[in-house]
Amino acid sequence: MQEYPHHYVVSAEAPAEGVISVSSNGLETLPSLAPAEFGGPGDLWSPETFLVAAVADCFILTFRAVARGSRFDWNSVECEVDGVLDRVERVTCFTEFHMRVTLHVPEGTDVKKAERLVEKSDHVCLVTNSLTADTILSTEIVVDS
Repeated sequence: MQEYPHHYVVSAEAPAEGVISVSSNGLETLPSLAPAEFGGPGDLWSPETFLVAAVADCFILTFRAVARGSRFDWNSVECEVDGVLDRVERVTCFTEFHMRVTLHVPEGTDVKKAERLVEKSDHVCLVTNSLTADTILSTEIVVDS
């Protein structure tokens, strides 16, 4: 890992009307528009969906690192995030992220340890730690046979 601080540079460009192109050096350019809730077509990524996706993606990357550091074997993980955008004191912002994590583990796994590692991953996730919204975690551990 590189020393801190890390820098992540992203650019967005757009004509007066139409699709916004979001890019970062070495990565595929992504099209973006307003979500349907803000009058957009709802068929492209938006700033809101990018942010909620970052929460889910960061959780999984964090869980991988936490599980590896704990020498914990697991099969797969799913993280569905429902980001709640609301108006608070006349300011539009995300107020909550409801994270539903389903962790599949091999038979014989210590389920309590699995739950602790999911909770730790939620606690140390750098994206949610960088946001002011509350994170509400629900976990399901599935023992695969």
